[in-house]
This record gives sequence, structure tokens and C-alpha cells, in this order.
Amino acid sequence: MTKGTSDSMASLKRFFAPKGRGKIRWTLFFIVLLFLVSLKYNLLEAYNANLESLNSQVHSVSFLKGVTLPAIHFKTWPPETFRLGLDLRGGTHLVYQADLSKTPSGDISSSIEGVRDVIERRINIFGVAEPVVQTVKVGDTYRIIVELAGVKDVSQAIKMIGDTPLLEFKEQLPQGEEPKQEGLTPEQKKELTAFNADAKKRATEALKKALDTKADFAKIAKENSEDLETRDKGGDVGWASAGSSNGYLLAAADKLKDGEVKNDILEYGDGYSVVKLLGKRNGQEVKANHVLICYTGATRCEKDTSKEEAKKKIDELKSQATPQNFVELAKKNSTEPGAGERGGDLGWFVRGAMVKAFEDTAFALKKNSISEVVETEFGYHIIWKSDERLIPEYHIARMLFKTKSEQDYLEPPSLWKDTGLTGKQLKRATVDFNNPSSSPQIALEFNDEGKKLFATLTQANVGKPIAIFLDSEPISVPTVQQPILDGSAVITGDFTLKEAKLLAQRLTTGALPVPITLLSQQTIGPSLGEESLQKSLAAGLFGFLLVALFMIFFYRLAGVLAIIALIIYTSLSLSVFKGMPVTLSLAGIAGFILSIGMAVDANILIFERMKEELRSGKKLESAVSEGFRRAWTSIRDSNVSSLITCVVLFSFSASLIKGFALTLAIGIVVSMFSAIVITRIFLKVVAGWRLAKVRGFFQGKT
Repeated sequence: MTKGTSDSMASLKRFFAPKGRGKIRWTLFFIVLLFLVSLKYNLLEAYNANLESLNSQVHSVSFLKGVTLPAIHFKTWPPETFRLGLDLRGGTHLVYQADLSKTPSGDISSSIEGVRDVIERRINIFGVAEPVVQTVKVGDTYRIIVELAGVKDVSQAIKMIGDTPLLEFKEQLPQGEEPKQEGLTPEQKKELTAFNADAKKRATEALKKALDTKADFAKIAKENSEDLETRDKGGDVGWASAGSSNGYLLAAADKLKDGEVKNDILEYGDGYSVVKLLGKRNGQEVKANHVLICYTGATRCEKDTSKEEAKKKIDELKSQATPQNFVELAKKNSTEPGAGERGGDLGWFVRGAMVKAFEDTAFALKKNSISEVVETEFGYHIIWKSDERLIPEYHIARMLFKTKSEQDYLEPPSLWKDTGLTGKQLKRATVDFNNPSSSPQIALEFNDEGKKLFATLTQANVGKPIAIFLDSEPISVPTVQQPILDGSAVITGDFTLKEAKLLAQRLTTGALPVPITLLSQQTIGPSLGEESLQKSLAAGLFGFLLVALFMIFFYRLAGVLAIIALIIYTSLSLSVFKGMPVTLSLAGIAGFILSIGMAVDANILIFERMKEELRSGKKLESAVSEGFRRAWTSIRDSNVSSLITCVVLFSFSASLIKGFALTLAIGIVVSMFSAIVITRIFLKVVAGWRLAKVRGFFQGKT
């Protein structure tokens, strides 16, 4: 091995396995990177919320008028907003009491859990995001606590929760019998009219607010719009042009001036809209033809052609193609369905209509020119751009107030018919295990009436399925193997033990409904939650500043480093809260604020040990290492004891305390990382500086 090769290998080894100061610098780099990522993630919501005003400021600069800052959204995990609890977002807190007087003592636990499950599923169907449903034993009684954040129609939610679960057994419709679909009932018609009238009223009220010249349209949209895709962006639907999905808004926007709100509501499709024009510009529309040669594995390709053969073919066609013969080449060679008739004609299209690689190439081409070979998910293309033209584009914001139609009330025609066998005739459902596979299954036992109905039903449906419906939703569709005359049956399937227990609970709850009585209802307004949130944040900021002053006064430069580490700790903790996600209540925020003080506690232990080492004459780097070593056991034991307390509080307390315990536990874990890793790295970096020789920067107040 030559000397040069040996030096290169040594350099690579130092790069990938650094030691000493190199390792410290790399660790510092990753800490800073982690902090910047968490900071961007936490501030993203505020950026999107104020995007309209940010763009207005950008456009006020003459050479930046054509620049528009984009909204940034995560389409998958993690979410873009912090999840707020009932006390901050507003909503309703309901307390029910279960009547267990007719429930056998051995079935109480499963019945209560079954009721909780039914209520949760009913609320999810109602459309409440992240409901909280808990069961609590008070003396000899059981209570069900339901928290509905952001619910507007509380009476309907209460009605849905209080309904008794319905268990039904149904058989298939006879062959040739058409399923029936009933029309709207008078009650449904009345409800439909009232719902749409209310939507129009709310849209009219929002329009009145938006027409005020001093009004903030984005804020009004965030508070009122029902369009989930645009609400958090202040109603911004982006740029629209003829042919785009938002084209129906063009007629309204075309008559408006920049910044003007349409003076009446727009009724279209799924609701009433309040429309505002944010800006106009000239966009481009392209007319093009293309030749496609697909290959095996490409999207919607039915040809048995290898990728290499397809590439060779498209290259050959590219060498032959001219504007004059392009259509004929497409008719004879393109694998696109219908190419023989259309000659690859795509007509006129705007941006957003094609896949990105194809679109970028088509719009970049000069008029009457042919592209190089372009590869997309569909295969290889060559594109002839025959024409282009300018079209008006409109930047539109709108508030949507959804309406309903008859189809929202009419259920799809059912392929099942009632048999008269319901949960009223079911005595019990239990979990047992199939022999010899030992897989879990659900055993059903009917009463005398149910035995007769079930015997008749199974005799008539041997080899056919019987569907078991719970709350009008099919939960199991077993096939009858043979007539069952003894009133017992088994539901088999690919169940896990947990799934089997859950299904048995649902069946048991349907068979033995536990009546529930509404004891209390408390409504919390969002204005109260917003005020509480602001006060909590102010308290957190004030507490942070006091801690910072204390640390700097007593520990000088080490205190400054601890505060920087504390800022990073705060950003990382908030990222964890958002990413899990954690529901933040007032108690949860209190737990987080408390954890800030506990995060500093570890630093204080370390710094005191460091001061002792410095006073004994040791250098700063040695004092840092020794201070951390001596403080570690105290930090570990105190934090572990606090975590045990958090686990106990979370496991055996109500929801209010659970939020406090969870945020405190997360804060403790992150604070240990902050103190042991971040602060330590900062101190080791500073130990290599010249100011490390000035002891007064580190010994501070004694």
C-alpha cells in the first residue's frame, strides 16, 4: 500500500470515526441540525397562518412582485398543528352513569368496556376528531366521561351517544330480488332544509364580516370555513384557470378587483362560498401531441416490452420525428390507448394537468418544436408542442359552508334483508379457541326464542353467508356450514386474541345493553380556551426568563450555555408533542412548564460539581468530565423517581391529570438528553477556547 493510499484511508477513518475534538464538533453539528429541523417544524403552522400578510410584504418590494411564497404542508405524518384539548379548543364535557342493576356481576367489566367502545365508534361516525371517552368507577357505580372538542351540534351528539346498540342477523336477498331504497322521511326532509338554511345564514354572516374594509379575511376563514384543505391557509385555494379543478370560481373572480370580496355568496356544488380575489396574472396554456412507448412494469402498460426495447424504439422514432409527420408516427407507433384515432393529441392543457416531468418539458419547449425523450411512470415519450397561448389566472381565497343533499341521507340499497334475529335473543358472546389450531373464535349462545329463529335461519342458508350487523355496520359475515339447532354458534376468522375479545365485547354489549343516564353537561367556549392558552404561554415565557436570569447570575457562561440548551430542549419537546401527537390541555401545558424547571435542575447539579473541581485547581475540560460523572447518579435517580410518579399518575388518574403526567414525563426524558448530551457538548466546545482560562466565567456566584 502506497503512502498516499495510506493517508487517504487514515483521512476517511478520521472522517467516519472521529475522535477527540473532531467527535465533539460532529456531535455539535448534529445537535444544531436537529434543533433547526425542530424549529422549522414548530414554526410551520405560524408561517402558513400568516402567509397572506408575508406575501403582501414581499410584493411591496418592486423587484419581488412576481415572487409568491408557497404554503408548506405535510400530507402525512407528522401533523401540521398542535392538538389542543377541550379546555383550550372549546367543546362539551359530558358525564354519564351506567345502570348495572340488571347486569350479572361477572359481565360488568366487559359490558362497561363494550359501552365505551360503542360510544367511541358512534362519536367517530358523528365526525368528532380525537374524542376522549373514559370509564371511571365511583363507589359502586360506573361513569362514562365523554369530551367532544369543537362540536357545534351538541344535542345531536348526545342523542347519538344515548342510543341503544343494535345487533342484527341478516341473510342475502334472494336472487332476482331488487334491493329497495326508500325516499326521505318527513323528518329528514325537514332536517335537510334546516341544515342548508343554517349554512346559508352562516355564509351570509361571514360575508358581512368579510366585506368590512378593515376585516382580516384569512382570520375569518380560519374561524368559519368548513373546507378542511384550505381553512388553515386562511381560505387560500391557490391559482385557478380555465380547466383547473377550481374553475367554477373563475366567473366570480373575473368580475373582481385585486383584494376585493364578492358582494354576494356563491352557491355551487357542496355548499355556499364567500369569494375573495387575491391577485391576477397571465398564465400559459399549451397544445401538444405525444408518442408513448410503454414497457412492462410501467403504469397502465399492457405491452410485453422490455424497458431496453422501449428505449430503443423511442430513440428511433425521435430521430424520424418532424412537426409534419408527428401525428402519423403517433398513430402508427404510440402505445397510448386511442392513439390510432387521435394521433397522440392532448389538446390544450394548463399546469397541473399532466405528470410533472411531462409537464415541465412541454411548457419549456418552443412553439412547433419536438422534445428529447422524456421518461414518466407511463413509459417513454416524445412531445410535439404545436401551439401555446396566454390565459388569465386568478389567485382566489374562499370560505366554504357545506350543504347537504338527499344523497347524504339515503343509505345505499342493501343486499341483505332482516331475519328478525337480533341482539335481544342473544344470551352471551364469549371468546374461546379453535382446536387444533388454537386460533381465537367467538362463541354465541341464544335464548329459547333465538334458538328457534337461528335454527330456521341456518337451515335455509347452508353454504351461504349470514351477516352480523352492529349499529347497521357489518362486523362479521360467516358462511353457514350446517344447520345449527342447539342455539349456539361460532364465528371464526383470522382474529387476533385482542380482536376476538373486542368483537365479543361488542356482541355482548349489543345483547346486554347497559342503560346510561346523562348526569352533567358542561360547555366550554373557545374564547375561554384562547384566553387560558395565552395566559399559560405568558406564564411559561415569564418563568423561562426568570430561570435564565438565575442561571446567568449564578453560573455565568455555563449558565448561558444551559439556557441555549434549554431553548433547544423546548423546541425538541414541542416537536415531540406535535409529532406523537399529544393532546395539550391546560394541565398538560402546566406539566411542560414544570419540566422546564426540572430541566435546569440537572444542569445545576452538574455545575455545582464543576465548581468544586475548578476550586480544587483542575482544568476546565477535566472539571467538565468529572462534574458530569459525579452528578450523573443524582440526575438519574431523581429523574427516574419523577418518571415513576408520572407513570402512576397516568395509569390511575382521570384525563386532566393524565395530560399533566404525559407532558411532564416527555419533558423529563428530553431534559435528560438536554443536560447530559447538549449542555455537555457545549461545555466541551467552550473548554477548547482561550476564555476557558478565565475561571470567573465559570465559577460564578458561590
